[in-house]
Amino acid sequence: MATEYVGSVTLYVDAAEVEITKIDVKDNTGRKPVKTMNRTRRTKGFTRGVGQYDISATAVVPTDGSAPNWGDIDDAKITLVPDVPGAAPESYLGFCVTEVGKSYTVDNELVVDISGFAVRKVLE
Repeated sequence: MATEYVGSVTLYVDAAEVEITKIDVKDNTGRKPVKTMNRTRRTKGFTRGVGQYDISATAVVPTDGSAPNWGDIDDAKITLVPDVPGAAPESYLGFCVTEVGKSYTVDNELVVDISGFAVRKVLE
């Protein structure tokens, strides 16, 4: 019997569905190496810092003007819902947008590149 894998997700920003083509989520643990001057010339250890979730997404722009104003989003809830029944949705709380940029692709579509961070992750 074959194993089924998650193929795509649906993105919700504060309970409103958003059409995206790509999303990247990185867990930045906040740990940093401590480099000391010693004869081994290697990192001696690490420090525990403040972690966050770095999120970047690419969204398409609809012609009806229903796209959110990405630059105004702060303290939002982002939820990723997998397309597989029974798979747990992931929510990222306290999402703030830090960068927004537009670009046109070879497929003749306008896309918006969004970068930001979230402070918490919750499995629902």
